[in-house]
Amino acid sequence: MTKLTKLTKDQIDKDLKKLKGWKTDYSSIKKTYKTKGFPQTMGLVTAIGALCQQHDHHPDYMTLKYAEVEVSFSTHSVKGISHKDFDIAKDIETLKF
Repeated sequence: MTKLTKLTKDQIDKDLKKLKGWKTDYSSIKKTYKTKGFPQTMGLVTAIGALCQQHDHHPDYMTLKYAEVEVSFSTHSVKGISHKDFDIAKDIETLKF
């Protein structure tokens, strides 16, 4: 198993270019998703939660509003952003909602 390492700013910028709408403050990556309404918001939150369980990697937070979900990831063991954060972000991008 490869040891997780904290990504550099250059690595983060490079990986972030591959993900539409994701942003960083270099301590985490985050994105706000717009939905059609509360049922879709809850469906998205549930789907993200299931992916988090599969990855064994959970968000720093998920904030939900009626038609919006904001999700943020970092890797606590490296005190920053790792490839694990980008892996789950890529999978979240495949969700249909």
